[in-house]
Amino acid sequence: MLSIWKHWVPSRLLGHSTAKLSLSFPRRREPMSQPHRNHRMGSRLRGTDGVGLANSRCLAVSLVLAALGGSLSSIAAAQAQSVTTSSATTYPTKPIRLLTAEVGGGSDFTARLLSQRLTETLGQQLVVDNRTGGVIIGDIASKAQPDGYTLMLYSSALWLMPYMRSNVPYRMEQFAPVVYISASPLLLVVHPSVQAKSTEELIALAKAKPGELNYASGPLGAAPHLAGELFKYMTGTNIVHIPFKGVGLALNDVIAGRVQIMFTSVGGAIPQVKAGRLRALAVTTAKPSPLLPGIPTVATAGLAGFESVSTNGLFTRTGTPQAVIDKLNRETNNVIARPDLREKFLGVGMELIGGTSAHFDQVIKSETERMSKVIKAAGLRAE
Repeated sequence: MLSIWKHWVPSRLLGHSTAKLSLSFPRRREPMSQPHRNHRMGSRLRGTDGVGLANSRCLAVSLVLAALGGSLSSIAAAQAQSVTTSSATTYPTKPIRLLTAEVGGGSDFTARLLSQRLTETLGQQLVVDNRTGGVIIGDIASKAQPDGYTLMLYSSALWLMPYMRSNVPYRMEQFAPVVYISASPLLLVVHPSVQAKSTEELIALAKAKPGELNYASGPLGAAPHLAGELFKYMTGTNIVHIPFKGVGLALNDVIAGRVQIMFTSVGGAIPQVKAGRLRALAVTTAKPSPLLPGIPTVATAGLAGFESVSTNGLFTRTGTPQAVIDKLNRETNNVIARPDLREKFLGVGMELIGGTSAHFDQVIKSETERMSKVIKAAGLRAE
């Protein structure tokens, strides 16, 4: 047999330093006698020579093709990974749009402080784009390209709104959690003219005057709205809901006395409480908040299990390269770990959280499971 080495497969494809394809062919033989010829023909008919040779050739070619196919797939995957890594290394190369709620609320405050610091660390401008309500924000974000250049910073209203509206134009599966930014308790406040100096007295007053008291909130489905509806549901009272386009507008009407009650952010309410323009009754956390020493929880007024915390988190579009999400998560965590920034947030009653994308995803799932039951039981709608 004469071995002919004709095909060399590049080692970068097969993963070997050298690789050869050896095809064997029968060598020229001397004329055989008739007995030998008959014996040779019988062997061929039985498939021990010619057919075996053909099968060997097919097997060799198949092995090479299989190796080539697998190697090419590996190369394609490696190239895709290289592109993803490269995009994360160079990201961002242009300004980033940061969608958030209307001016004056907790999300806006968070977005503006965060955008200033991330602009410095990322080297590109984060442009804050204020919109009214989570439905509009979610709709815009859901239609963005999955490239990390459209981000969204919003509260729990984003993932709870689908349980309160039938025509929400987005799905949570369209968003990739980046990082849990902040959490803050809400403060139950009333106008000083309201004849209630505790949560117990407010409940008694609301029961004595069904439909005569009202409470203000910002956009439908936001934390202040959900806290108010949870309060009504757990107390069995009839308090009229007065929604406003923004938290600031709602708070102004409570200060003016046009609306009696509100669950609002600590930062916006405390200066008004200290000035005597509002009366603080309780905090909405499960345990007393160190941010509000001396103020009891709503739960202590006979409403065991009452808890409503305003949260804010950062999202991008699902499909954004994981390396880009990881970079955003890392840079954001670095920013919110700064002591000076933490002090600024604590000053307005907000606690910076941080953590992994997976942690934020779990927070969303846990709160969705808990609050969706309340929404359904209370029949809350935000149509």
